Amino acid sequence: PEILNLQGICYLVAELYGPELIKLLKYKMNADVVCHSIKLCKQNAGQPFCHLYPPPEMGLNKAVRKANRIVRNSKVLKNTAGFSSICALPLLVKLCEKIKYVIKNKLPFEDLDGDKFSAFPTLRGYHWRGRDCNERKAVVYPGRRPDNWDVERDSNCNGIWGVDPKDGIPYEKKFCKDAESKGIILVGDSAGAHFHIPPEWMTAAQMSLKSFSDLPVALTNELDWPHFSGTTGFLNSTIGGWTDSLYLRLRRRNRCNHRDYQNISKNGGSSKNLLDLMKSLARNQLLDNPAIVIYASIGNDVCNGRPDTVAHMTTPNQMHANVMQMLQYLNSQLPKGSHVILTGLVEGRFLWDHLHSRYHPLGQLNKDITYEQVYAFLSCLQISPCNGWMSANETLRNLTSERALQLSNVLKEIARSEMFDNFDVFYMDFPLEKIDDEWRKLGGESWQLIEPADGFHPNQITSALGARIIWQKALSEWPHVLGKENPFNKQIEDVFKDQGGH
Repeated sequence: PEILNLQGICYLVAELYGPELIKLLKYKMNADVVCHSIKLCKQNAGQPFCHLYPPPEMGLNKAVRKANRIVRNSKVLKNTAGFSSICALPLLVKLCEKIKYVIKNKLPFEDLDGDKFSAFPTLRGYHWRGRDCNERKAVVYPGRRPDNWDVERDSNCNGIWGVDPKDGIPYEKKFCKDAESKGIILVGDSAGAHFHIPPEWMTAAQMSLKSFSDLPVALTNELDWPHFSGTTGFLNSTIGGWTDSLYLRLRRRNRCNHRDYQNISKNGGSSKNLLDLMKSLARNQLLDNPAIVIYASIGNDVCNGRPDTVAHMTTPNQMHANVMQMLQYLNSQLPKGSHVILTGLVEGRFLWDHLHSRYHPLGQLNKDITYEQVYAFLSCLQISPCNGWMSANETLRNLTSERALQLSNVLKEIARSEMFDNFDVFYMDFPLEKIDDEWRKLGGESWQLIEPADGFHPNQITSALGARIIWQKALSEWPHVLGKENPFNKQIEDVFKDQGGH
């Protein structure tokens, strides 16, 4: 797409590397060999030669030496040796600076009044937390209790304001006074942020201008899609499946909850970095409505790319200390009457069991790359998102699940035994097994619940089915958490129209 100069960058890269790529392809060099010969891949001293595709008949090292001879006189490659990162490309420098800012701070880049809410969608804007309806006033933002019943302006951005001319009663007072309004906040990891790399980006036969139309949004959202997620999603999915979320259900239950959502998740989120993440929470204990906080770091406490992966897993004692620290911080921030739901870790053996022998998008054309090979490649590079579960070693997979269960039990015990002034605490298992059952009843297969590009994250279908299952559990076991159904929802829609989920 032309937006963000991505079309220009595509032309630039094709101009720089195209002639050499064509030469190498002419000699039938595979992707591993090409990558090393044009210096986009490297082998660190003492490290194995990591490769994804089956080695050429002549062997990898010999093939790379031959490829190096083919491109050795390339002036272009000598001049572009410094392009070790995509952010070094001149057209992307400013965009990368913006992305680095939001990754560090987890706050909207475009926030004119400093209230932690934005009228801009990406760069941690309203794709991540409710849209700011007044960027000139810091006292106007989603989730606050109405100022003077919003007679003159919409102070909480729920789209309800003014006075009913028939009886002189403010609409906010008439429709929302007894509605038990509350927002929903997710504290989580890449699964909660809804990490997704479209498989068509990796499948040559599917590549087109249309297949890259979402690329600008993906780049400025850290390759996450929170606006489709199972907790805070509100837009119709463009990445397969359908959108269903706890926020949309809470909004349908009580239209006064419009726009009151926050997705405080990040790629790599775990109990170890929760407090740093929590600093971007936007909730005023005195001025705002209560909130339902979902804590869902479902894998990173046992998942890492280290060769000695077990040694770097969170221990039960560390888990207890980390989560208690988070809950104490939440107790100092959340309004009284809030609720916290702790979600257990996922059963990650599901990945290997259902994917390892299937072909990855990169291997579908020639039937030459399975997920087992992708997992081994990522592990070799020491960038695997989860060496414990994405492994051919069954003992290691079992050890990882054993630790995950221990950590889930820590969360369960905290919910059972700890009490806080401003919220109650509940626990639920991550409902992967129930999601799988539901999907198979609909005629699907288990492998279809995982992101195809990375073979690790829950996908759009999993997110949507998970939202329904979590909602049904809350409705049957903790109905007070969700609040009562607002009897004025129809009148609100009639007077103020739908306004969309955001």
